[in-house]
Amino acid sequence: MESSTPSAPASKKMYWAGWVVTILPVLMLFFSASMKFIQPEGMQEGLDKMGWKADVMLALGIVEIACTIIYLIPQTSVLGAILLTGYLGGATATHARVGEPFIFPVLLGVLVWLGIYLRCGRLRAILPIRT
Repeated sequence: MESSTPSAPASKKMYWAGWVVTILPVLMLFFSASMKFIQPEGMQEGLDKMGWKADVMLALGIVEIACTIIYLIPQTSVLGAILLTGYLGGATATHARVGEPFIFPVLLGVLVWLGIYLRCGRLRAILPIRT
């Protein structure tokens, strides 16, 4: 368990709520990456619409898994959240460019940061919510 700073004490409930919130986008990101590796039938039509070629899917899947693993490791979780923000920003831009709803990658990004905010006292210390 990460230690909290004295200025931002975390309850066990907050810490575990943070892990629950963290697991939701992690599962979705692992599923998304697995689809990039498996490349099921019909995927090429979606890729054509987005303007992506199938040969970059393996690399994107590796990047997605690497960023997600970095996010899961407590010592590197903030770096992972920053990397996932960039990755999901690219997904948001791709969906917006082709005129599709882009709320899903935005919500994943919010969940990534909410999860780490709840479980990381160091982050709460430098980004306090003031009332």
